[in-house]
Amino acid sequence: MERFWPASGTNKNKAMVEHLQSYGVFKSKKVAEVMQTVDRACFVPAGTPPYVDSPMQIGYNATISAPHMHATCLQLLEENLQPGMRALDVGSGTGYLAACFVLMVGPQGRVVGVEHIPELVTSSIQNIEKSAASSLLKQGALSVHVGDGRLGWPEFAPYDAIHVGAAAPEIPQPLIDQLKPGGRMVIPVGNMFQDLKVVDKNLDGSVTVRSETSVRYVPLTSREAQLRGY
Repeated sequence: MERFWPASGTNKNKAMVEHLQSYGVFKSKKVAEVMQTVDRACFVPAGTPPYVDSPMQIGYNATISAPHMHATCLQLLEENLQPGMRALDVGSGTGYLAACFVLMVGPQGRVVGVEHIPELVTSSIQNIEKSAASSLLKQGALSVHVGDGRLGWPEFAPYDAIHVGAAAPEIPQPLIDQLKPGGRMVIPVGNMFQDLKVVDKNLDGSVTVRSETSVRYVPLTSREAQLRGY
């Protein structure tokens, strides 16, 4: 995974975001605002340097993505994270992107995180409670659930935005079904070689898929397979 600056290059959340902007990772003012508001330090394990542009282990054979990947996904989904919209975060991990999503959709919106490791769900809620998204969690605009993300979360479907934080061998049909017409999903697809796919559901229900960039994510798999190291 490419790093956009050295490990010692930043020690502040705001500076991390400014570095991403200066390298042209994203241009959105809204994404910058949200990433500056949600401090990454609330979402990485204790003792881990939070602002390094690298994925990090969070336990249970799971990772938190590098900041530049978070920024990329937020920009790709920005138009589908407007106030009042609904978003699903599959493989929500530490809760970082779910926290960013709920700040974008606001109290009238709805964000659902799904993670199949119960311990990560518990810790992600604790992370969110320490973050700028805490009040929206308490208000119920954001919730995190234990479940198989490959099945989505039908209760609050359809979703304007779906983010998948692990690589699937193919795009799960339940996620396509739960995407609202006019909605967008961002999902890494592939096994050894992966592409970040942008999936748009058109207003007539048809689906278009394009590749944004090559990526490297952990597999989207069963809880049992993940815990034994795939």
